Amino acid sequence: MGRFDQQVAIVTGGAQGIGGGVARRLAREGARVLIADIDGKAAAANVGRIEDSGGEAAAITADMSKSADIENMVAQAVRRWDRLDILVQNAWGGPNSRQIGGSAVDVTEEAWDYGMAVMTKALFLGAKHAVPAMARTGHGNIVNIASVHGMLQAKEKLVYEAAKTAVIGMTRQMAIDFGPLGIRVNCICPGHIVTERNGANWKKNPSGLKFFDQQYPVGRTGTPDDIAGGIAFLCSEDASFITGHALVIDGGLTIQLQEDLTVQTAHWALKNPDVKLPY
Repeated sequence: MGRFDQQVAIVTGGAQGIGGGVARRLAREGARVLIADIDGKAAAANVGRIEDSGGEAAAITADMSKSADIENMVAQAVRRWDRLDILVQNAWGGPNSRQIGGSAVDVTEEAWDYGMAVMTKALFLGAKHAVPAMARTGHGNIVNIASVHGMLQAKEKLVYEAAKTAVIGMTRQMAIDFGPLGIRVNCICPGHIVTERNGANWKKNPSGLKFFDQQYPVGRTGTPDDIAGGIAFLCSEDASFITGHALVIDGGLTIQLQEDLTVQTAHWALKNPDVKLPY
């Protein structure tokens, strides 16, 4: 018996990376999973991995910047399995995601609108359509993917930082609004997670990844499985008294005094002069 037997889950951006790992973990624990991703081919491939392992899943091509796609995504899950128990709102990328970097002077209005549509508006719309379906059974879990960037800021990342900070606030508000319906809402704040996409770049620069690894108290950066484990916990009955929480899964990155971390990193760099810095 799995923790999520007979439950139905939607994972946005569930083809690869964090979402891919989450979809496989929920399916392994018994959930029937709808993978929604802008890359339909990759989503179908992840469904194949789940089915090969004995799980049940389906794929749908969906663009989280489009309201109709989000509404259809929820409708498809309910139509296929007649219920909805878990919504993991992970997607944030897309064809325009590389344009959102920069300061308030540099970012275009179009880039701001796109970033906010995918990272914040999509979460509002996902909840808007998912909550009524969950309320019918009096049970549900929504997990929004925020970031350590929602707690600490990096240079020239206005759109991403603003959006991820907003995700934490939205999560708390949703927890208050939907708790009486039996629906818990939490979010995850991941540190640096090595995925299929950025992992290809790290293979070209392994010393750069080591530079990141040594900044984490646990001695490594994260994997999608690290995040999937946290999400599975939050959606389980073991977390039945947890809602409105921002769970930081970052190997201890954000608990460090920045002055000490800077000195530690400088010493490490001096001992490793051949390191190719990631930026």
